[in-house]
Amino acid sequence: MFRHNFKYDILTTLRVKEVIIWLIIYPIALGTFFKVAFGNIYDNDIKFTAVKTAVVINSEQNGKAFRQVAEAIGQDDDAAFSFVYTDKDDALKQLKDEDVRGIIFVDDKLSLTVASNSLKSTMLEKFVEKYNLNAKIITDTAKIDPAKIQTVTQALTEEISTVRSQALSKGNTNMYDQYFYNLLAMVAMFGSLAGLHVATHNQGNLSPLGARKCISPTPKIKTILSNLCATFAVQAMCMAIAVTFIITVLRVDMGNRIPLVYLTAILAGFVGSSLGFVIGSIGRFNESTKNALCTASSLLLCFCSGLMDASIKQKIAESSFAWFNKVNPAAVMCESFFSLNIYEDYTRYIQCVVTMIITVVVFITLGLLMTRRRKYASL
Repeated sequence: MFRHNFKYDILTTLRVKEVIIWLIIYPIALGTFFKVAFGNIYDNDIKFTAVKTAVVINSEQNGKAFRQVAEAIGQDDDAAFSFVYTDKDDALKQLKDEDVRGIIFVDDKLSLTVASNSLKSTMLEKFVEKYNLNAKIITDTAKIDPAKIQTVTQALTEEISTVRSQALSKGNTNMYDQYFYNLLAMVAMFGSLAGLHVATHNQGNLSPLGARKCISPTPKIKTILSNLCATFAVQAMCMAIAVTFIITVLRVDMGNRIPLVYLTAILAGFVGSSLGFVIGSIGRFNESTKNALCTASSLLLCFCSGLMDASIKQKIAESSFAWFNKVNPAAVMCESFFSLNIYEDYTRYIQCVVTMIITVVVFITLGLLMTRRRKYASL
């Protein structure tokens, strides 16, 4: 009987339009919008990479000095600048095609041309200013006291320092990827709509199907558990689709622990479904009222986790309500994905997983207690 109920409960859940819209279509659309909006911001303006720069040498004497400096600051793989020597026409073409961030013209002194203002353009400007200042100091020293040129040159060389990449973590530090973590949390939380139907369809005063189940000889606990298992199975499928879409289609870096990402997403889906189950078990409100309550609760929890504004979670953490981030299911889900991707050890990740497991157990227990013993004067 359990297998029979489980099979048809899956088919029934898949026919619920809210499941198809909110758990499959909506996350795909929203994830695509996120990728279009944030896809290249981190790589272009925030993530540190060597600033590729075209160099046009118009003075051979000064060009020789510049090459020596360029070699001195570009010996390591994590150097701040990457220089490409070419002619003016090719340099302008590369700048227009955005193959380089700027063009340095080597004449009596350096001059710079950039296409737009950005952090990397500012780095180039500071480099050119520093170079010209040092060149002037050396020239003035040669005129005043040539014997000190070697001492001054050595001192200036020791002052040369460039910004270098220092990884704080081996994971993905793209701050915009937290929106995709929140997207997965939203898919999980909207699974509460499917969990809601488990509760309402087992209450005789809310639906004809619930009335038939209440007079059925099948034990109610068995019916509810088969409904929950079917809902969890559908939710697991939806979470797997969302993760696969984010990783393979949107190509968001979710780290190198992909199997754990899938397992975490599925567990997060169980949390969302169990939340809907407990909301649907509360009181004798009609199904539409509980549906609205479920949707509002999910959106509010996702908002507090940073889905609409990434700074909200941090603001809550800095307030007197910092404890809320530890009990907010959506925030815990996001933290689990973040911890899995950023930290090498599993301490924070395990804490999040344990919290989600406890949440599922508590929600299901409360839902069963409120639903199982309910009796009706008439149906």
